[in-house]
Amino acid sequence: MPILHALQEAFGHVPRAAVPMVAEALNLTRAEVHGVVSFYHEFRATPPGRHVLRLCRAEACQAMGAEALHDAVHRKLDVGWHETTADGALTVEPVFCLGLCAVAPSGMLDGAPLGRLDAAGLAATLDAAR
Repeated sequence: MPILHALQEAFGHVPRAAVPMVAEALNLTRAEVHGVVSFYHEFRATPPGRHVLRLCRAEACQAMGAEALHDAVHRKLDVGWHETTADGALTVEPVFCLGLCAVAPSGMLDGAPLGRLDAAGLAATLDAAR
């Protein structure tokens, strides 16, 4: 895990070309290393956009309308989960709890918490970030 974290810190993602080298260094199979990279949501196999938007998908946020918010974001940006906009500006990722239940629906933009999100407010925030 520390090696994968270091790779992601250096490159913004874990390059596919690094997987065989990590596997050899740790005496693991490539499948085992790939399994770790693909299992943990914090690891990326491709470079992220210049900004990363994480949207909470936990029950409290769902109860407060997160699914409609997510749909609006996906339509506005023309991307799905774990995808980056065509201009490379923004990657959208799901998160399954941010601990911001009191201000649901919530998210994070580049690590900064966002609460009481609605489609119009989030669209304005994203436009300003791009």
